[in-house]
Amino acid sequence: MTTVKKILAIHTGGTISMSQNDQGEVVPNAQNPIAQQETILAGRVELFTDEMFNLPSPHMTPVEMLQIKERIDQAEKDGIDGVVITHGTDTLEETAYFLDLTLPSTIPVVVTGAMRSSNEVGSDGLYNFQSAIEVAADDASRGNGVMVVMNDEIHTARYVTKTHTTNVATFRTPTFGPIGIVAKDHAVYFQKLIREDTCNIDHVIDHVYLIKAYAGMDGSLFDFLDNDETAGVVIEGLGAGNLPPKTLASVQRLLDRQIPLVLVSRCYNGVAEDIYDYEGGGIELRKMGLMLCQGLNGQKARIKLLVGLSAGLQGAELKQFLSTAVS
Repeated sequence: MTTVKKILAIHTGGTISMSQNDQGEVVPNAQNPIAQQETILAGRVELFTDEMFNLPSPHMTPVEMLQIKERIDQAEKDGIDGVVITHGTDTLEETAYFLDLTLPSTIPVVVTGAMRSSNEVGSDGLYNFQSAIEVAADDASRGNGVMVVMNDEIHTARYVTKTHTTNVATFRTPTFGPIGIVAKDHAVYFQKLIREDTCNIDHVIDHVYLIKAYAGMDGSLFDFLDNDETAGVVIEGLGAGNLPPKTLASVQRLLDRQIPLVLVSRCYNGVAEDIYDYEGGGIELRKMGLMLCQGLNGQKARIKLLVGLSAGLQGAELKQFLSTAVS
């Protein structure tokens, strides 16, 4: 006998909830058409709906991410078997990773979205939504952390990223690949994500910044952040994790303020490493006090730093949290 799973669908807005107007412009709807799909997988899934937000994803902030986290905490207490979150794709990976860092890995949590609005030819929203529900209702999905399901693929929130502005196959996991696929009516997993500790935060701090290095960069951008409000900075370094030498004096001044500085690579694949021993090379940056965060892109590393600081981590604890080895 098949057990009917109780799945909570949290809708937050984004293209998956939008439509084109008469001018072909994609705009938010007063009512989310995906949220009206109450009969998907009838007989196997009992679907509960919470239209928490109706926000384009550039409007999403860590404040809303924390509200989603708290809603999922309550849902698990209420006996929900899994959660699906529909979200705009621009910041989907950041919300997914925030939840991955702050939720215990118990019930499946799946984030999905769409690249085409609901009334476009080839709209992918309803299909992705149904696939996400199938994954959330599958017992094999437990213990996998927060997942992103798009275009028949299952990705970890930790490493997935948006790689194309409009293609429906935009979500990819560089270096590691997806952990599974969506088959006819269930999830099939080929890899297992090694878990890491989570932070059960109850608030989020502000003024955590992301800076991208470039050829000929000087210290001007870092000097703008040399103030009492700056809580932390993530730097997308060059190559394996290097900076132009003209930035170093300004970087040192931030370190002298005890502002946490995290170094990742701006490269699409690979990890940040302290390989080069020249002025501005990764070895010097590590000796100065920058923390290397391996395997994460800049936006993910910023979320991780923000969560760690919001949890009150500092010093060696923060460094350990940020420098967790790739797994």
